Amino acid sequence: MTTVKENEILTQVGPGTLLGELMREYWLPAAQSSELEADGDPVRLVLLGEKLIAFRDTSGRVGVMDHRCPHRCASFFFGRNEENGIRCTYHGWKYDVDGNCVDMPNVPAHQDFRKKVPAKVYKAEERNGLVYVYMGKKKKPPPLPPIEACLVPEEEVEFHFVLRECNWLQAAEGELDSSHVGFLHFGAAQRKDFEKTDMSQYIVSNRAPEYYAKDTDFGVTYGSHRPGDKGLTYWRIAHFLFPCWLMPPIEHMDRNLRARAYVPLDDNHTMVVMVYKKPTDLGPGAPDRWFAGASHNYRQLPATTDWFGRYRRVDNITNDYNINRDLQRTGVSYTGIDGIQLQDQALQESMEPVVDRTFERLAPSDLMITQVRRRIIRAARAFKKSGTLPKNAKNHKLFDGVRGGHFQTDKKVKWEKAYRDALARAPVEKAQTLIPE
Repeated sequence: MTTVKENEILTQVGPGTLLGELMREYWLPAAQSSELEADGDPVRLVLLGEKLIAFRDTSGRVGVMDHRCPHRCASFFFGRNEENGIRCTYHGWKYDVDGNCVDMPNVPAHQDFRKKVPAKVYKAEERNGLVYVYMGKKKKPPPLPPIEACLVPEEEVEFHFVLRECNWLQAAEGELDSSHVGFLHFGAAQRKDFEKTDMSQYIVSNRAPEYYAKDTDFGVTYGSHRPGDKGLTYWRIAHFLFPCWLMPPIEHMDRNLRARAYVPLDDNHTMVVMVYKKPTDLGPGAPDRWFAGASHNYRQLPATTDWFGRYRRVDNITNDYNINRDLQRTGVSYTGIDGIQLQDQALQESMEPVVDRTFERLAPSDLMITQVRRRIIRAARAFKKSGTLPKNAKNHKLFDGVRGGHFQTDKKVKWEKAYRDALARAPVEKAQTLIPE
């Protein structure tokens, strides 16, 4: 059972917290490049419990800083984004994207002290349509993580951002649990409902998979397995990568080029950042699954300028996610909730903003969840004690070639080898053996 103290470590991300300080040593995806326009409106951001603003200056550079002006703490959100800087409209102090005060117009020239009052800024970088933020203390931050899906050229990649009103870990743990798929998402389905070539049929023909899990240098990997075709085992392989990336087994290993970051905004809010290569050849029976929860089930409210006003769902806790009890009652839908992502969101938010894990009674199907929790707690404590970070914080080659996915293999093949063989067969440029022998 997770103790109260352990739950605090796992869920608290603000400044000075164990996990919050660890996460600050990684780049976090924070916005889509398209959200920021040169000399356009500043955007309110919350990351790891800190209130920030993001803006793009005249030259196209992205600035991310504490929303408070160092002078009298008025918010830069109401500032003027002009001539390569953000100007506070209270007294006119102006700052560039590096946090330098470049103008102090309400102070006589002989009393100017602009060099002594920098703004609190964080480093920001862009790649392939995503804006990343580094909130750590290193003067030279690590390179952006070479996560496979995030390296796809911008014209070939698609993003979905979704706000979840709950703690990051209870949202992320849905990706670590293969058994829920046969109930929450496919509960109304039978094997006959799938094409013969569609391997998801094995999820509903055996809704109680068994698991293996193993620590890796980048985080934790699991393999869930069920009987497949005669003499074969159906595998679903997924990964947790520090600090908050997941690679779920949504599609066949050959084409599951996707990743999801569960970015903690604060203890009670999470931005789910989904990145995937636009599909070209989905294979038999795959289109509905690939786009399940995509555009037609991602109905979002118009963005507002409040702190949590971006990427909110139309179907949300205030309208019970528009659950259809008639469909649930008649068995047409197991949940009565439309869309895989919305089903996840409804159940995860139903746990309260921060779940009380002392109330849980975990099962063998929660093997990956318990292992990831232990791994996070150990890493957060190690960083606090000695400054030791997980290996992928420095060795970014550990991200290369990591991919989730499902596949079948001879039932005599052990799971580590099954994954390595499937990864080696996949059309990935830098496939590596990333699970230790």
